[in-house]
Amino acid sequence: MDAVEELDCENGFGQKINGYAKGRFLGFKRGQRAQHENTALIQLENVNSKEETTYYEGKRVAYLFRAPTAKKGSNIRCMWGRITRPHGNSGVVRAKFRHNLPPSAMGSTVRVMMYPSNI
Repeated sequence: MDAVEELDCENGFGQKINGYAKGRFLGFKRGQRAQHENTALIQLENVNSKEETTYYEGKRVAYLFRAPTAKKGSNIRCMWGRITRPHGNSGVVRAKFRHNLPPSAMGSTVRVMMYPSNI
């Protein structure tokens, strides 16, 4: 069974429930002249204010991509990170990944997992 299929399930209303929220990798944190590749900026889907981002602080982020060669029977690889703090006032957050995201990933989708819970 694929890792994507394991996370999907249905609730009583026939709607799909995922164990993650979607986000978009915008780029890296930067100043006027220098950019800092160790901090990624992520726009969270349906999050439009700084106050709404507090729920997501500490949550894990996964960037999935397809590699040209298969390892352990799959071409899909994953890079893991964690949301650290908000960035600005419009629902963008900063995230640090174990290995910096490649520039080719800019504009692509990331998954914000609903764990660990801080409730």
